[in-house]
Amino acid sequence: MPLTTWTSWPLRESLSRDDLTDVRRWIGRIVRIALVAVLAWVTLARSDFHVWGMAVAAAGIVLSVLAFRGFHRLTLRRRLWPSLGLLLAMELGAFAFQTAGASLPALVLWCGCAITAMERLPLAAAVVCAATALGAYAAVNHDSWLTTTTTTVGLALAGYVLRLDSEARGNAHRLLAQERAARKAEAETAALAERGRIAREIHDVLAHSLSAQLVHLEAARLLIHRSTDLEADRDQILERVVACRGMAREGLDGTREALSALRGEMAPVEDFLRDLTAAEGAQLAVAGERRTLSPEAGLAVRRVAQEALTNVRKHAPGARVTALLEYAESSVILEVRNSRGRGKPGELASSGSGYGLLGMRERAELLGGTLESGPVKEGFVVRLQVPA
Repeated sequence: MPLTTWTSWPLRESLSRDDLTDVRRWIGRIVRIALVAVLAWVTLARSDFHVWGMAVAAAGIVLSVLAFRGFHRLTLRRRLWPSLGLLLAMELGAFAFQTAGASLPALVLWCGCAITAMERLPLAAAVVCAATALGAYAAVNHDSWLTTTTTTVGLALAGYVLRLDSEARGNAHRLLAQERAARKAEAETAALAERGRIAREIHDVLAHSLSAQLVHLEAARLLIHRSTDLEADRDQILERVVACRGMAREGLDGTREALSALRGEMAPVEDFLRDLTAAEGAQLAVAGERRTLSPEAGLAVRRVAQEALTNVRKHAPGARVTALLEYAESSVILEVRNSRGRGKPGELASSGSGYGLLGMRERAELLGGTLESGPVKEGFVVRLQVPA
């Protein structure tokens, strides 16, 4: 048996009664009060006790009860030497009861000290204290040696069984507390993950749309402010307003898609990509055996496609764009390639938050996938791979 088994205290949860229900607490209190009352009645009802003897006996019983309460609190705080001192005082009190002729309180006190010591003290100290108390009990007991031995061994085993029971109860209480803490931490982690998901949705849906609208609205404002002939600049202003309206419609459609995604209701990925690439003038190819994707994987493909095509529009206007959706054995791959733009980056190149690629990469990593992006010989490529 390891040395720590003999020197370590029982678990704090097994020494306290915090895990007991209110009903069990009240039952325990009633039992203890009834036991003390019966003990006091039997002790004080002795006919050979005079008034002062009865007063001393009553005081001894009260002090014993208080000593047991103090012993419980000291062991709960794991204070060994004060606990041993108080236990020794209770055993001496039992000798005092025995000397005064009150054998029943003495026997109850010795037995209580032995069982309580086995239950609440480190095992090395508990064995010594229990052996001392039970040895005193056996010395004054007038029954046959077989009865005395059986009773002594039975009390020692009862104390050890109570120790094992309280240890098991303490372990269960500790495991329950750890499980509750783990569930709370899991709930907090899930809440943080959901906040991150909502934040990414807000960025993916609104950031590009609103920033692009601001650019066009600012351009329209400058045209109106600086123009000397509004009728001549009417077509340019109208073009800006129409572009803003289109982007607002895109933002509204994206918001509806995001809400559908949060509810788990989304259109097939291929239909979405066909509409998106057709609107952007890109070519779409689909390879592999088609299957239904999980909501998370489908949403990642949608958002990465939107981000990649938006970046092409912003940074490489006029470029030729091809998109490939490939259903691999255990994953889905989206690859968006574009050639070098035929024109200079437009006003939209300065719009956006600048966290598009970072957001796409985070989205892929959260799903256990990867995202690679960078320039190639013919232009630029974005490649997403997520489990599906």
